[in-house]
Amino acid sequence: MADTLRWRKSSFSGGGDGNTCVEIADLHTRIAIRDSKAPYRGTLTIPVGSFNALIQSLKRATV
Repeated sequence: MADTLRWRKSSFSGGGDGNTCVEIADLHTRIAIRDSKAPYRGTLTIPVGSFNALIQSLKRATV
């Protein structure tokens, strides 16, 4: 499954060895999340609503 998904990396991650980031893929009802530096080590999937709540919480924490 992970090979056929369309993965997106954060626009905040750049090239090079020092940058760590996650990638996400839209599964329609769930969001798949994986480590961009080790994509074959595993994938976490969470409901879209929970993912959106996580992102909103992170945005509030950085203000």
